[in-house]
Amino acid sequence: MSDREIRFTETVPILRIFDEAKAREFYVGFLGFAPDWEHRFGDNFPLYAQVSRAGLTLHLSGHHGDGTPGSTVFVRMTGIAAYHAELQARDYKHMKPGIEGAPWGRVMTVIDPFGNTIRFCESPKAEA
Repeated sequence: MSDREIRFTETVPILRIFDEAKAREFYVGFLGFAPDWEHRFGDNFPLYAQVSRAGLTLHLSGHHGDGTPGSTVFVRMTGIAAYHAELQARDYKHMKPGIEGAPWGRVMTVIDPFGNTIRFCESPKAEA
């Protein structure tokens, strides 16, 4: 098969979590993602969940083999100033992100309670 016949349609990062309440507080309460679904293999099993917002989907997993704590996800986006203002208005005590300029765009970095980093980036072309 050639690359003209192959098309990747979505990338969904899996981020390791260790505390469900803290994960909900951060991803739903602070970042404003919607919980889409949750799965467990049975009673007293770790959570595997999906959250999404504005075209970005993330999987959150309490399973030992899923994801590496301290991973980084780079997210291209538009509307970074508006998202930054929204996050600042929530006044989440554990994270006060700023926006930094970089040659590739404006970047807002957030770090979840488990050491995972999400870098939201709006390219200069998107800002125009």
